[in-house]
Amino acid sequence: MKLRTLGVALAAMAALITLPLQRPAAAADLPLSQGKTATSSSDENGGTPAAYAVDGDTATRWSSAATDTQWLQVDLGASATITKVVLNWEAAYGSDYRVQTSPDGSTWTDIKTVTGGDGGTDTLDVSGQGRYVRMYGVHRATPYGYSLWEFQVFGTSGTTTPATCDAANAAQGKTATASSIENAASPASAAFDGNTGTRWASAFSDPQWVQVDLGATRDLCRIDLNWEAAYGKAFQVQASTDGQNWTNLKTVTDGTGGTASYDVSGQGRYVRIYGTTRGTAYGYSLWEVAVHTGTGTGTPPVQGGGDLGPNVIVVDPSTPDLQAKFDQVFAQQESNQFGAGRYQFLMKPGTYNGINAQLGFYTSVSGLGINPDDTHINGDITVDAGWFNGNATQNFWRSAENLSITPSNGTDRWAVAQAAPFRRIHVQGGLNLSPNGYGWASGGYIADSKIDGTVGPYSQQQWYTRDSSVGGWTNGVWNMTFTGVQGAPATNFDSGPYTTLDTTPVSREKPYLYLDGSTYKVFVPSKRTNARGVSWPNTAGTSIPLDQFYVVKSGATAATINAALAQGLNLLFTPGVYHLDQTINVTRANTVVLGLGLATIVPDNGIDAMHVADVDGVRLAGFLIDAGRSNSDTLLQIGPSGSSADHSANPTTMQDVFVRIGGAGPGLATNSVVVNSDDVVIDHTWLWRADHGEGIGWDTNRADYGLVVNGDDVLATGLFVEHFNKYDVLWNGENGRTIFFQNEKAYDVPNSAAITHDGIVGYAAYKVADSVAVHEAWGLGSYCNFTTDPSIVQAHGFQVPVKTGVKMHDILVISLGGKGQYAHVINNTGAPTSGTDTVPSKVTQFP
Repeated sequence: MKLRTLGVALAAMAALITLPLQRPAAAADLPLSQGKTATSSSDENGGTPAAYAVDGDTATRWSSAATDTQWLQVDLGASATITKVVLNWEAAYGSDYRVQTSPDGSTWTDIKTVTGGDGGTDTLDVSGQGRYVRMYGVHRATPYGYSLWEFQVFGTSGTTTPATCDAANAAQGKTATASSIENAASPASAAFDGNTGTRWASAFSDPQWVQVDLGATRDLCRIDLNWEAAYGKAFQVQASTDGQNWTNLKTVTDGTGGTASYDVSGQGRYVRIYGTTRGTAYGYSLWEVAVHTGTGTGTPPVQGGGDLGPNVIVVDPSTPDLQAKFDQVFAQQESNQFGAGRYQFLMKPGTYNGINAQLGFYTSVSGLGINPDDTHINGDITVDAGWFNGNATQNFWRSAENLSITPSNGTDRWAVAQAAPFRRIHVQGGLNLSPNGYGWASGGYIADSKIDGTVGPYSQQQWYTRDSSVGGWTNGVWNMTFTGVQGAPATNFDSGPYTTLDTTPVSREKPYLYLDGSTYKVFVPSKRTNARGVSWPNTAGTSIPLDQFYVVKSGATAATINAALAQGLNLLFTPGVYHLDQTINVTRANTVVLGLGLATIVPDNGIDAMHVADVDGVRLAGFLIDAGRSNSDTLLQIGPSGSSADHSANPTTMQDVFVRIGGAGPGLATNSVVVNSDDVVIDHTWLWRADHGEGIGWDTNRADYGLVVNGDDVLATGLFVEHFNKYDVLWNGENGRTIFFQNEKAYDVPNSAAITHDGIVGYAAYKVADSVAVHEAWGLGSYCNFTTDPSIVQAHGFQVPVKTGVKMHDILVISLGGKGQYAHVINNTGAPTSGTDTVPSKVTQFP
């Protein structure tokens, strides 16, 4: 800070001595909701999150998507008696809405119904009890969504506030950091050293902050500030469990410096003073910050770690009757295509002899070593199609990962369809991808695997293999695509099925669970560029202990899942089916959301299943989203609308994340997956509007769009998208790339009129928006099977703008048995399909 006159300094010292103690109104006068965890059915964008409605700042707001049924809720942290709720509406207000309470975030009771609301500020006298309070919008008053500057809940708290507030300073001597320092003599640590003769001082600009790490999550009850003459006029006292996502405990807009003490209520490991307006021309300067914590019974944080639940079967080579365990699960799951059973076998390192692990639906087997060869089976992991008369086209939703096999007869059989990844496997022999008898098969995906012998696809229609090595490859039917595969056949798409790229431009292997001694950890591999061959045995990456994951098991609520995420935990979904009454919000960079045994999440009451913020390095892997009976706008959203941050160094990855609409029962979703963030890597997904099972029909399981990409520089490797009512893939972002695409158009189109738009019959399977200047794709196929009206002639399978930066390589369309036809392959280019012989029409290069 610049040297000031003695008079100024003396005046400042006098102010420190003579100013009365500033203490806000008693905690009982503060809203119970202020600074607490808030969630919503949707957010309009990243600048209007739910948390802004409970931050005590009337200049920030929450706003929803522009549909009627939307909600905002707050977790008070403990049950409370609710006496008043105040809603401060922005211009987009609710004309009809309900105020509800719940003890658990699942079962709701109306305590006030408002009809004919006129916006402004609604002060509602109510009488109710609950830990959760919700505004449930029924009808909007404007074409926009619902928007609240503040949502305030008043009453008498239960056990949120600690019984006593410790006089000791929990921050003293702890690690401190700041946005800036004026000079080396005014470090952040000086505000937490217990010495009123030293101080932290910032640069001369707004905003600035100083924070302290308490070392563990604590109940927070009071914050004392001792300002030097350069004080904060407007600032916020904030808390965080992870040092990245912050909750406002107190907002001050008329600070006058000196010493001040603020009663607060909340939890956090990190406490931050965030200055927005300086009181002088200098920076912010604090002699001391004291943090006081509770000694009573505050709401405990969500605990990480623990057991893996009843549907994870952990075995070792000495496990008694191990073959019987595999057989028992297989007998239950072999044909259980739409059942609720979910199972994960975890095999500890060692050698297993004489095992044949047959995998049915929703069954996964994984080794627990750090490398595949740590867990070795002298035997087989088998997928066949006896349950479906030798037809493997419905062998969905199963997986094998991170182990090695010496097949009993020299060749392992993996006759799968979509959503059945084969990752990080060493086959010390050959691999047969067709069912016994060479019936139909429609797969498939291999990554980061070594097959020492020959891979025989035989009847497999299509397949994608990435960053692997093979001893040979016998044949292909329509579309076999390889990137970064040692031993792959050369490209011959003009006369055969092969498209081969020497390397994969960007890849990052899926996170996986392993044992470090007796401790469970999750290994998170690093990004690779221009990869070729497997990543192991020296895979680059980091390990995360299981105690940094909330282990989601039967009975877990969406509120607890969101609380765990807000606390800084990752998520490990154990095998099961989880119904959600609120959207899962992933807001922290580098969060891992990992599923075991095809864990399945179902959004109820029309909410979205999961939203991911526009942050670096989120890993989504190994789970299935099953649409609920009420229409969801978007099942999975990666980045809010308008996202623009650069994530090229650390992209978000979506791997083995599958979506289903219908089949297990009626399901509805306008969009399956919407990618708004830049640089996202989609590595193997199957987005499926069901063509068989329960709850199917043109409108019964309506789903207009499979994948919508709005972000730039997005890469898809292994993209399977089928049967959507409009575009299966709609790509609006620039510099997008797709390597391998498999598609079937919807079987149940009632007639040509139902899909005619802009003078075109049929929505393209893969549409690149007219505004896009640069896009490139390799190895794409679309098939039609219009069983309801076989007379339909779809204009084309692919539609792209004709520009020099838009390049499409090795694409084909096929009529399956003559059930409908394509007039062209891409735009108005490519020969029509014809007849019943299921012969592809190809274009090797466009334009």
